Amino acid sequence: MEKNKFTEHFFNNTLKISKSINKDEIEKLAVSISKIKKNKGRIFFIGVGGSAANASHAVNDFRKLCEIECYTPIDNISELTARVNDEGWNSSFITWLKVSNLSNKDAIFIFSVGGGNIKKNVSVNIVKSINYAKKVKAKIFGVVGRDGGETKKYGDNVIVVPTADKFLVTPQTESFQAVVWHCLVSHPLLQTKKTKW
Repeated sequence: MEKNKFTEHFFNNTLKISKSINKDEIEKLAVSISKIKKNKGRIFFIGVGGSAANASHAVNDFRKLCEIECYTPIDNISELTARVNDEGWNSSFITWLKVSNLSNKDAIFIFSVGGGNIKKNVSVNIVKSINYAKKVKAKIFGVVGRDGGETKKYGDNVIVVPTADKFLVTPQTESFQAVVWHCLVSHPLLQTKKTKW
């Protein structure tokens, strides 16, 4: 592909994804989150890499705009790095969820490009979080790419970002994580506070 055509290609793919992403599933996710809020449950956002940054941003938006109690292990770097150093990366999220007393009133919300795959040893810490959420009967939400991995397989409400170009899966999945959560925090079922701008 010619360099001067790449930007057009990227945005054309973004448009394709925007048109083909499952809006009905996003609506269902909004309803599920509203039930968590009504029952005074909490949402724990989990992600790695760019998705970790998205998790932190989403916590801010859901707390400030929707008045839902939310957390992510990413926001306490001291605790996270202590857990990684002392217990290992693979258990870093599950031990945090246990200390947070994840319960059947709560949900975990996964941001991930692949959704986790235990057989391929990819995002094992995410998979362990999913398994623990199942064990305590917490809801499992997600915005993921590719085939959705174990997040899609075991999740209650999971949005799979369609693949428009296999070479752009990571940037476009992470971009649409932001699009989806911004849609949710703006949704009339959830938003209780206006944005400043």
